[in-house]
Amino acid sequence: MINGKLQVPDEPIIPYIEGDGIGPDIWKATVRVINAAVEKAYRGKRKIHWKEILAGEKAYHATGEWLPQQTIDACKAHIIAIKGPLTTPVGEGFRSLNVTLRQELDLYACVRPVKWYPNVPSPLLHPEKVNMVIFRENTEDVYAGIEFATGTADARALKEFLETTLQVDFLPDDTAFGIKIISQNRSKRLVRAAIRYALQHRLPSVTLVHKGNIMKFTEGAFRQWGYEVAEQEFGEQTFTWLQWERIRKAQHHEAADQALKIAMAQGKVLVKDIIADNFLQQLLLNPQDFSVIATMNLNGDYISDAAAAAVGGIGIAPGANINYETGHAVFEATHGTAPQFANTDSMNPSSLILSAVMMLEYMGWNEAARAIVRGLSMAIMRKKVTIDFYRQMSDATLVHTSEFATEIIRHLDDTRGGSIF
Repeated sequence: MINGKLQVPDEPIIPYIEGDGIGPDIWKATVRVINAAVEKAYRGKRKIHWKEILAGEKAYHATGEWLPQQTIDACKAHIIAIKGPLTTPVGEGFRSLNVTLRQELDLYACVRPVKWYPNVPSPLLHPEKVNMVIFRENTEDVYAGIEFATGTADARALKEFLETTLQVDFLPDDTAFGIKIISQNRSKRLVRAAIRYALQHRLPSVTLVHKGNIMKFTEGAFRQWGYEVAEQEFGEQTFTWLQWERIRKAQHHEAADQALKIAMAQGKVLVKDIIADNFLQQLLLNPQDFSVIATMNLNGDYISDAAAAAVGGIGIAPGANINYETGHAVFEATHGTAPQFANTDSMNPSSLILSAVMMLEYMGWNEAARAIVRGLSMAIMRKKVTIDFYRQMSDATLVHTSEFATEIIRHLDDTRGGSIF
């Protein structure tokens, strides 16, 4: 990183983890598509050199460790990595391999674009109205993992502290505890990244999603800190609902609306907020009202999968875990390992392929990224799809994972395909 900008050579070395279960199948498809798109876009002037690193079952069988230190070191050294889905070992000391990797690299922003592609089966009447990018805080809230099981000494000690010191008087003896961690610095850096993304991509709004009406000092604080970032750090580039409210109180409703109208005409990003349960309703009713979402970990978990379902499911939902300050990023499939389908060459590789699109865009290789989106869009529009979409489409042609990749490659330069996120 130089002056906050990632410096990418023409022939970078990028580590990859192929993943467990269906991971090897979808990675083989994905790497073919990436290499073909890079060659198509740059005609040999740019090339990715792939470096395999180990995690999950393959790592355990080879090294006796689920997440070797060499893997973490490689991700740190090479800045960018891409991975398939990983099995979470049971009773092996890791809460989650994915969570551990994110925490080791401080990948504080989980970024999930959600966009509908024509012909993808959707439960919505107008899925084409869904086009948003979700920024989910990735290091605290429930990911902090501070829990105490009912009946344990730690739970009893915490219960006694709450009752005797803080005068909490409604705790049954069989209470289990989880502590919700929301910090000012980590909340602000997440919102800062979301606003910068909106500005860079000329998107109209950033919405802070929270449950601050109930959790006033955690989720309510996230809302307040988010507005502080917008007004104090991006004041000339944003207009907030708080500003609208101040104008309304000082003058009148019409003046506030006029100020908003002028701000939008000037290309400013509108920063607003919404209660989490209402957002999940509006996601179905008025998804066109949202472009960038900034939220905490647990809300983001629900929202990401709900939004993905609106456009066809997590099989076509890409994801990235990014530290915009250090540049470190791991791009990944957002679904599980589906071990029952391992080595069947049958599953949809779109999640990992679109995560690769995010990776290429992050690198500044937008020409290759757009080529992949065009190819994938055309494959789906031509209804040459894997079993998940085939079952929901009429007149579709069922193809294997590898054949779907071939179809994408065939249409890399087809201008009828869709645009990047």
